[in-house]
Amino acid sequence: MQFGRTYEEFEVGAVYKHWPGKTVTEYDDHLFCLLTMNHHPLHMDANYAESTTDFGKNVVVGNYIYSLLLGMSVPDVSGKAIANLEIESLRHVAPTFHGDTIYGETTVLDKWPSKSKNDRGIVHVETKGYKQDGTLVCVFRRKVMVPTETYIKERGGEQPGRPELKAQEK
Repeated sequence: MQFGRTYEEFEVGAVYKHWPGKTVTEYDDHLFCLLTMNHHPLHMDANYAESTTDFGKNVVVGNYIYSLLLGMSVPDVSGKAIANLEIESLRHVAPTFHGDTIYGETTVLDKWPSKSKNDRGIVHVETKGYKQDGTLVCVFRRKVMVPTETYIKERGGEQPGRPELKAQEK
């Protein structure tokens, strides 16, 4: 399984469709809210959401959807990244609810060599997330510093530091 790409492997205009999708549960939403101390009743209180909001039910916290999409993109985009440099923009376009399944795809917008080090480059990408019915829910753009093939070779290959299995005694 591929885990990220080197600078040379990115092509401007390429689209990576991330698989598999993730069905968002109430537990996922509540755990994320509790971990991040976001106690807004729109996300945590079903009675509040049903009786006082336009949606009539809990809305999944948007930063969970963003984080989910960012994670989905790692095997295709940033698995070999040296650094995430910038989140240029983040838009929550439509609400997500418990039981919705999120899918993602990333488009390579641009790329350029690093100005300070010749063993890495910058990749500019846009990731879109959508629900099972095709509704766009989230869009963000980011810049990622990725290694060149030379960088990988100089540091011991694809998985430097991975231990080898020792022979077992009989």
